[in-house]
Amino acid sequence: PSCKVFFAKDPLKIVRAQGQYMFDEKGEKYLDCINNVAHVGHSHPYVIKAATKQMELLNTNSRFLHDNLVQYAQRLTATLPEKLSVCYFVNSGSEANDLALRLARQYHGHQDVITLENAYHGHVTSLIDISPYKFNQLGKDSKKEFVHVAPSPDIYRGKYREDHPDPASAYAEEVKKIIEETQKNGRKIAAFIAESMQSCGGQVIPPVGYFQKVAEYVRAVGGVFIADEVQVGFGRVGRHFWAFQLQGEDFVPDIVTMGKPIGNGHPMSCVVTTREIAESFGASGLEYFNTFGGNPVSCAIGLAVLEVIEKEDLQGNATRVGNYLLELLTEQKEKHPLVGDIRGVGLFVGVDLVKDQQKRTPATAEALHLIYKLKEHQILLSADGPHRNILKFKPPMCFTMEDAKHVVETIDALLTEMEEATGMKIENTASTNAQCKRKTTEGSSQPEGHMNGAACRQENGLYSKKRSVPSKRIRT
Repeated sequence: PSCKVFFAKDPLKIVRAQGQYMFDEKGEKYLDCINNVAHVGHSHPYVIKAATKQMELLNTNSRFLHDNLVQYAQRLTATLPEKLSVCYFVNSGSEANDLALRLARQYHGHQDVITLENAYHGHVTSLIDISPYKFNQLGKDSKKEFVHVAPSPDIYRGKYREDHPDPASAYAEEVKKIIEETQKNGRKIAAFIAESMQSCGGQVIPPVGYFQKVAEYVRAVGGVFIADEVQVGFGRVGRHFWAFQLQGEDFVPDIVTMGKPIGNGHPMSCVVTTREIAESFGASGLEYFNTFGGNPVSCAIGLAVLEVIEKEDLQGNATRVGNYLLELLTEQKEKHPLVGDIRGVGLFVGVDLVKDQQKRTPATAEALHLIYKLKEHQILLSADGPHRNILKFKPPMCFTMEDAKHVVETIDALLTEMEEATGMKIENTASTNAQCKRKTTEGSSQPEGHMNGAACRQENGLYSKKRSVPSKRIRT
């Protein structure tokens, strides 16, 4: 009874998938806008070939030497800042985040963890403890004493919004206050953990400069910064390989966790950290071993995924298609009162549905209705966030402009039907938002980024090489 499936009222039985499409037992084809697990596309032939070839030769645990393990670790760490040089291979995002907590706690012997509102980091006990998205469902007394919850850096619904002059600093100060309070109570911070962009929390993109300031405060008291890239890594943001890099070149986490897209559906994940933290972990005397983590087949698959991302320019595709999708969705905001906010980077996009654009009242029932109507049109999309009113786009990276156009045209028609049925109207805001229009060609001179609030932000969650410590938005 605790198990849930997509579209519980009318669940789908999927029997095969290819690229960005899934097929049910009747042969009906569905466009997959959900699956960040099949990162380079369902059933990618190059990944399948690599897995089959290695499986025919050898699959064993990682207590034996094997070239695949070393080669993959080299290829993976080459995508990260230099100091992130030690890999621990495991089997799931939950395992990765659990190990990251162990590393952080061993480093200086501290125990407490700062997490974000609405955060989700995994389903094992240690991660339920630090995931408000989960433990809040258990009641008001469910938060453990060693867990401290900071406000989500959400500039649309959060404490500090798009009209604040420096939301990055304001949200970081909230973390600083938590640290000061814990110290007064004799507690010590082991780690601050955050998804580089919150997914289950509502497709939230932190303002630029936020992570830098938080890391400064946390490290000053002996804690480490854990960046959870399980859902948003491996080029999904387009311009960068890792979503934490949107904060700027001057920000480097102490620990990075990854999962889901790392193996294109194959169960593998990884924790990457500094040599200093790894040596501290080893000094405990408690050896770490994972039977399947880093096995030859998993590493062959991981290598194949990295090669496909590069050969098929999937980062470039995420930028081009993501910008086009954002433009199309922003046009819907001008047309439909149900659309409150559009935000995203690359192929990570959220649509915040509201009952009232001024009050930003979450349109939870409407979001659920829209998801089911899209399924009738053979489009698979999900809704999430604390109010379950955020449409989440995180499709396979082979998603095309034609796919984006098809989805948005269908959403447009369905929103029109819903608004006509309820009598909702909206004033023409085209003149206000005209300046936010962007070209969709690869040669566009407009910056990559996300729309948020009444005005288009030139810089919001994006790094500009023109400044070394970005902390404030530039409005256009």
